[in-house]
Amino acid sequence: MKKRILAGVLSAMMLLSACGTGASTASTAASSTAASGSGSTASGVFEGSSVGMQGTVTVAMTVEEGKITNVELTECHETPSIASVAMERLPQQMVEHQTTTLDAVTGATLASNAIMRAASAAAEAAGLDMDQLKANAYSEPAGEDETWETDVLVVGGGGAGFSAAITAAQGGAKVILIEKSSVIGGNTLMQGGAFNAVDPAAQAEVILTEAQKNTLDGYLALSTSDENLHFDQFPEWAEVLTQLQSDINTFYAENADKTAGVDMPGFDSISLHMWHIYTGGLRQMNDGSWMASDIDLARNLAESALGTFEWMRDDLGLYAPSGEGEGDTLYTVLGAMWPRTHRVETSTELMDDLRAVAEDAGVTVYTETAATSLLTDENGKVIGATAEKANGTKITINTANGVVLASGGYCANPAMVKEYDQYWGDDLTDHTLTTNVGTNEGDGILMAQAIGADTVGMEVAQLMPSSSPLKGTMTDGVWGDASEQIWIDGEGNRFVDEYAERDVLAKASLALEDGIFYILYAGPVGENGMTTGATLDQAMFGTTIQDMVDNGHVWYGSTLAELAEATATSAGGAAPAFTEEALRNTIEKYNSYVEAQEDPDFHKEVLAGAVDIEAIEADPNVGFVISPRKASLHHTMGGLKIDTEAHVLNTDGEIIEGLWAAGEVTGGIHAGNRLGGNAVADIFTYGHIAGGNAAAGK
Repeated sequence: MKKRILAGVLSAMMLLSACGTGASTASTAASSTAASGSGSTASGVFEGSSVGMQGTVTVAMTVEEGKITNVELTECHETPSIASVAMERLPQQMVEHQTTTLDAVTGATLASNAIMRAASAAAEAAGLDMDQLKANAYSEPAGEDETWETDVLVVGGGGAGFSAAITAAQGGAKVILIEKSSVIGGNTLMQGGAFNAVDPAAQAEVILTEAQKNTLDGYLALSTSDENLHFDQFPEWAEVLTQLQSDINTFYAENADKTAGVDMPGFDSISLHMWHIYTGGLRQMNDGSWMASDIDLARNLAESALGTFEWMRDDLGLYAPSGEGEGDTLYTVLGAMWPRTHRVETSTELMDDLRAVAEDAGVTVYTETAATSLLTDENGKVIGATAEKANGTKITINTANGVVLASGGYCANPAMVKEYDQYWGDDLTDHTLTTNVGTNEGDGILMAQAIGADTVGMEVAQLMPSSSPLKGTMTDGVWGDASEQIWIDGEGNRFVDEYAERDVLAKASLALEDGIFYILYAGPVGENGMTTGATLDQAMFGTTIQDMVDNGHVWYGSTLAELAEATATSAGGAAPAFTEEALRNTIEKYNSYVEAQEDPDFHKEVLAGAVDIEAIEADPNVGFVISPRKASLHHTMGGLKIDTEAHVLNTDGEIIEGLWAAGEVTGGIHAGNRLGGNAVADIFTYGHIAGGNAAAGK
């Protein structure tokens, strides 16, 4: 049965694979004058198509007497925030240089190649001399060497880099930020705006559920002598459990007259967030050793996150309220372990606004400029860096204060992940797909290691369980809050606690046939999968749910019967991949667990999202969606070793003067598994710290 379910997915994977071999199609517009043989007298508009990362790319090429006079993308589903430069630059260069062979745009290789393949197909349809087009291949020449002067250099144009650059500039420093890709954003382009922060005021506005109280009661039952908590190896974390139990008892005493699920307010504390960081990241490696978060880095994050969020919201304006009014409604992003997730702006909007704030503060931003090495003086202080533009131009950047590394992790370098891995074993290969942008290859880590920097936690990379089976990205699927999600196997049965940590979810899903599972969603479908009452046409991750249905990424039905039939139809008319009976039974069983606030099957700690099947089937604007998913590389836990002031440390544990780091290029904070929603909090918190210290030169 599972083989039939995968039929549509595997067919799409074959299509994507074909694009890598140059698969393309061509057509001649009705207004064209056909060319004879391979001559150069063709005139008219000719079309060619190929397959990119997100779907079909179609080029309309205008030819006048054998000369290319215009190239236009008439169909392109590539993500603009990643491929915008390629979409604009390549058509212009084709006309200017009379070729379809150009340099791929950094950070948009797949989109670039698709555009060039489609243009070549159009040129072939026009009967142009393909050998001559290839002979005209153009590569921008390198310019003369350049030298730049600044106070602070920030390497990396994602959230951590811009946070550092803005803070340093606001602190009075002259700041240059360089980004390897053709567009800013880095891996922050892939984030969904989830920001964890302990927020007592927001918690006071919600009701503590019975399941949440049961979880808190479970924490009170823990003992510092419990061997499973591994305090013998990490004794410093025992004090966090003691503080958490004190915080819970105080909370209970203050709300002794209130009842969970009725009128007891929500609860959170620094100790609870730290406890989740500890238990969420406490992992055993394949050699039997254990890994835990650095308690000082974790405490710094938990204590500082709300202040960072308020800085982003109030000073930078990077806020996206979850609620209908002016306030913020807490939720639980996948793998967060507790409803402390706030919203900030997502992807392109966030990066565009960050750039505007940075440039207003005086930051100079260069894209397509990759750092290649760090420069040090005779005492080992970092005094700048060398860099190279995409066209090969060499640059020396001298700094008065030093360098902030915010160049991201290395999930786009699966061979590097595999080299260090001591956790996933055979579940990981050097070809594992990733959610990351293609420029996250570990450059910053390698540059810092070359001058003696230490690393920590490189043994583990996080897999995002709910990724596209085709692309590895977090697109092309529909889901809601982790407390409401229902994950099913190929038989339609739940197989895991959907509220668990991401590596737990990934391991459970990878044990299924072909490593593929399905998220069963029921209800309204809105932006980012939240239940906002939107319709099927509501945009999600840059596309609409209807587009996902049309492209075969998800199955949709206004009733469970229609949903089951949709899975059968997409599987080539074979017996239903999922039966209505199996789906209904799974939902009804889950509903009973929500009502009882207890999950005897998988012990899901926070249960929500009971599904009113009859109400949904009666409403034409909502329905049911099944999204196929598979784990892919998402976040590297390890990186450069830093202290709480974001100084990079050398292998002797000493500060490397003039060098700071923030974001995924660092390690030690998340240990063996990062909580969902902690990444954005981490990059902006430590970016803010690094930028402030770099501006002050301390």
